[in-house]
Amino acid sequence: MKIAIERVNDKVHLQAKNEQGNIVDMDGSPEIGGEELGARPMQLVLMALGGCTSMDVLSILKKMREEVKGYKVNVEAERATEHPMVFTKAHIHYIFEGNLKKENVEKAIALSMDKYCSVTHILNKTADITHSYEILK
Repeated sequence: MKIAIERVNDKVHLQAKNEQGNIVDMDGSPEIGGEELGARPMQLVLMALGGCTSMDVLSILKKMREEVKGYKVNVEAERATEHPMVFTKAHIHYIFEGNLKKENVEKAIALSMDKYCSVTHILNKTADITHSYEILK
């Protein structure tokens, strides 16, 4: 896996490109010269957490023959106040739409959290990660 990062302007606006050519814009806070032209790196870490577990959960539910009509995940986190300001807490809230079996949703989330989601396992080293869910019919 390779990522290339290039500065876009004379400040801290960066573009990251993966091997497939997909681009993600990153920028810093105004305090360090950022212009809010992209996500901040730590926001991307939370996006990666939500994306990683979502791909797991949706894939597992599909294998269980559950039909997810709609899906959303919200991730909130707290950071340490001292440098390196790592995440200390994170909460993932899953919102499903469809006629889903509660036990299958719980199993899919548990498998992602405990076994499959590599981002969760990385963040578990510094953060207490919790989760909740709701199923909307």
